[in-house]
Amino acid sequence: MTNLDSIVEWLLKGDVAIQFQVYRDLLGTNRKDLQDRIPHEGWGKQFLSKRKSNGHWGDRFYQPKWQSTHYTLLDLRYLNLNPDNKLVKASIAQVLQTLKAEDGGIQLGPSTAHRSDVCVNGMFLNYASYFQSPEKDLQSIVDSLLQEVMPDGGFNCRTTRSGAKHSSLHSTISVLEGLLSFQQAGYTYRQKDIANAMQQAEEFILLHKLFRSDHTGEIIHTDFLRLSYPSRWKYDILRALEYFRSANRKKDDSMDEALAIIVDKRNNNGTWNMQAAHPGKVHFVMEPAGAPSQWNTLRAMRVLQHFAVKMWFYT
Repeated sequence: MTNLDSIVEWLLKGDVAIQFQVYRDLLGTNRKDLQDRIPHEGWGKQFLSKRKSNGHWGDRFYQPKWQSTHYTLLDLRYLNLNPDNKLVKASIAQVLQTLKAEDGGIQLGPSTAHRSDVCVNGMFLNYASYFQSPEKDLQSIVDSLLQEVMPDGGFNCRTTRSGAKHSSLHSTISVLEGLLSFQQAGYTYRQKDIANAMQQAEEFILLHKLFRSDHTGEIIHTDFLRLSYPSRWKYDILRALEYFRSANRKKDDSMDEALAIIVDKRNNNGTWNMQAAHPGKVHFVMEPAGAPSQWNTLRAMRVLQHFAVKMWFYT
């Protein structure tokens, strides 16, 4: 048996971004003093130190993959920097001014000026909304996403490439996170359309019990059960449950198996591991794969707390 206090104590020895979210999400205390420290120490300082004088990270907006401006901004969003961070806001504004595609979304590079990518638009809307970009600058991105809703209620990035007949959990979760962030920022543009699209997309995920085929009941992909962080564009059950928690949704019976899997992945010492890392060059490694992870422990604990899963393993 493990004492909950000892796990919280371990988490509070982590990066200041972890500390801030532990106080806010597990202990119910808003420690703005900790949030204000995120850009000046630890992971936040390391990410911001990689920003170039031209306002980008990596080579440009989407290259190289995990070191690019796009994925670095997503990392910074989930560190929960103060939304008024001037450097981050300036980088996002630059993208909005220079990389709008003809379809209203964000182009990945010079060769894609005519079209954008559904997943990237969802992720961009996520961090641009969090960092309080002007609503008028985000309206075309919302429009581009809402026109890509598929008949089954979800999204698939292939709709703007080679076409698709069935939604993707990867794309759907990225879009849902973006639309939720837009909602939570207090923007009012197309409120009803966004709410309807979110409801349909959530039902698509729940129809699949978060990881199973709606036709055969088989596991869609075993990677969906592996807990990774940062998630990048890739779907897994903890990421889905984190979305439903962030959206303040009630527990649905369709979540039960996924929640049980999360509980089962807990280590004997009360922590959860970083089970896998998505391959590719990164600015730095926040946590190694195969070891207890403060990110995944925090994320699992706040999901279980939100859905009132009896954490009988803590005393």
